Amino acid sequence: MRSLPDRLHRTFFRSMSLLPASGQGRFLRHYFEWFHRTPDPWRHAVDPYEARKYAATLAHVEGDSYDRILDVGCSEGTFTLLAAAAHPAADVLGVDVSERAVHRAAAKARGRARFARLDFLNQDPGGRFDLVVCAETLYYVGRDDRLRLASERLRSFLSPGGTLVLVHPWPEARRLHRFLDGDPLLVRRDEQVEHDGGRPYAVSSYRLR
Repeated sequence: MRSLPDRLHRTFFRSMSLLPASGQGRFLRHYFEWFHRTPDPWRHAVDPYEARKYAATLAHVEGDSYDRILDVGCSEGTFTLLAAAAHPAADVLGVDVSERAVHRAAAKARGRARFARLDFLNQDPGGRFDLVVCAETLYYVGRDDRLRLASERLRSFLSPGGTLVLVHPWPEARRLHRFLDGDPLLVRRDEQVEHDGGRPYAVSSYRLR
């Protein structure tokens, strides 16, 4: 069962989705800019749990080749740079609403990947991508109508035949991924549930028809 702080956290962000999408986007930009006032606030670069989750995500698409990869909600780019190392021939772009986060990511990247501040609910990253990854992000989107919009936006970033990979806590992922599960333009490729130290998560992948 989710803890009380987690439930309050989710309730707060659901309430923010009562705003128009543009207003919600402005709120999220301010919130995550504040949250990144200190480097690596989620300890993505040093937490063994995060490292195992990144490895499971990359293994999910192992063996495929991609020309363009998009990491949505990349924070300071820890996973983005792992994806770039796994697919060195690809053009890899990480996007996040926090200017501080993408500035730190770009400083670490040294040309291995590109980073840009972007509100994916309201802005396009430019072009289409063979692989789009969105991890630990959709629970910030809020209520059903906004989650549906977010799901449609993620699908719109895919090239024909492209792959979308979502990574979210389990069983919450059932709710967060359901609009993509029901999207007639997408085919579910696979879903893997990892029960890692009492913090289970699902890695779900879809292919654009």
